[in-house]
Amino acid sequence: MILIDLPEIGSLTNKQVGSLAGLAPMSQSSGKWQGTDYGGRPNLRHAIFMPALVAIRFNLDMKEKYAALIAAGKEKKVAITAVMRKLLVLANALLRDNRKWTEKST
Repeated sequence: MILIDLPEIGSLTNKQVGSLAGLAPMSQSSGKWQGTDYGGRPNLRHAIFMPALVAIRFNLDMKEKYAALIAAGKEKKVAITAVMRKLLVLANALLRDNRKWTEKST
């Protein structure tokens, strides 16, 4: 799904990947409107949500990132969105460098 909805992946910067997917952190408070406007590509966001939940549960790095955000007072959905963005940035880096993901040794 990532390759279909984001064919540019592997040739983008980290900010561009997050922005195109609609996962870049941005907020705007002007007038009556307050909150976050996701924009981007909603199909990609929907497709990456469940893998992010699995990563939070089984990947040590993602679990630590999620726990740190929750401990800092972030809402759960905001923390999940940050993990989603981190997964896309990781996929972009792996494709850009033409390498496979390897688990960090403990």
